[in-house]
Amino acid sequence: MAISINGNGTITGIVAGGLPDGSVVAADVATDAITNIKVKSDAAIVQSKLVDIVNADIDNAAAIAWSKLATDSLDATVTKVNLKDYGETTNAIGATGGGTQDIDLALGNSVTATIDAATTFTFSNPTAGDEGCGFSLVLTNGAAYTVTWPAGSILHWAGGTAPTLTASGVDILTFWTVNGGTRWHGFAASIDSKSP
Repeated sequence: MAISINGNGTITGIVAGGLPDGSVVAADVATDAITNIKVKSDAAIVQSKLVDIVNADIDNAAAIAWSKLATDSLDATVTKVNLKDYGETTNAIGATGGGTQDIDLALGNSVTATIDAATTFTFSNPTAGDEGCGFSLVLTNGAAYTVTWPAGSILHWAGGTAPTLTASGVDILTFWTVNGGTRWHGFAASIDSKSP
């Protein structure tokens, strides 16, 4: 059984366990919400594109897979989650080209860049101030040219000093904030690593 919903309708009170195969398959709700979903036993909601899933009650081996749980402008909170085969989107900046290089977290929390001219880094679009937010930066040839980091009032390095980077090689740095980027904490995870 497949359900395809378009327009501005809303589906409420679905009990998927009553369907012949216990599944709602390939549901596409482009602009709407499905509320009060109750999925029993081995039922599954798969390949869904949902603007919002509200009050989902999932029992036993049921699953919601390939779902879009919220719009880009709305954070979704998921609790008691066990992740498997976890990954993060990489923002591959490439050569910085000199000048100011912004690290935009809306593009991914894994970042790669190569220093090919004097570069000043800035950070933008961390998650909201009540959430922890971090990213990793795999930086190639970081000491080949001057790298300028955000001011000490914004970025605090472990030990109070920015790490000495590698002129010809790869360094991995991590950054963390708990107040929406008002203050970042920076750490050298690995200096002079092998190429990614």
